[in-house]
Amino acid sequence: MDPLTTQSGMPESEAAAEARRLIDNWASKPVHHHPTSFRDDTEPPAFGTAPPVRQDDQRIVPAWAAGIAVASIGAGAGITGIGCGAWLVLQGLASVTLNAVLMATLPFAGLAMAATALGGALSKARATVTRNVYEGPVTHHTEIHNNSTTRGAFFARTRNEIR
Repeated sequence: MDPLTTQSGMPESEAAAEARRLIDNWASKPVHHHPTSFRDDTEPPAFGTAPPVRQDDQRIVPAWAAGIAVASIGAGAGITGIGCGAWLVLQGLASVTLNAVLMATLPFAGLAMAATALGGALSKARATVTRNVYEGPVTHHTEIHNNSTTRGAFFARTRNEIR
């Protein structure tokens, strides 16, 4: 059945009058709008169950906590730098051969050997030669006079005088 053609047996004028009546009936009723938001302005009860209220998140971090966080980041970065430096040094040392070490230390060893030889020569040159010849008897006379005094009982202090 095609809705555009009137096959119901109703004359054209009656169909137009019925359509006008239906349209006017529909237009006289209020239009129902569907709201997209709702605000309830009623006061919540002073006690008991209350509806949830939105609370803005405004956290304040204490200064000591922020300081510890910054110090932790700094310490971690410093330790990471030290670790990277140690890794680089150890990588360099791992690629060192015995010949390279000997060639690198050869100038220092030669310099140390020359300094030792020069020091020994200067030491022998500065030494004085003395020949003391004593003729006759040699006597050695020593007298010891010991005066010992002790004071105190628990933490005693002993004083010795030797002349």
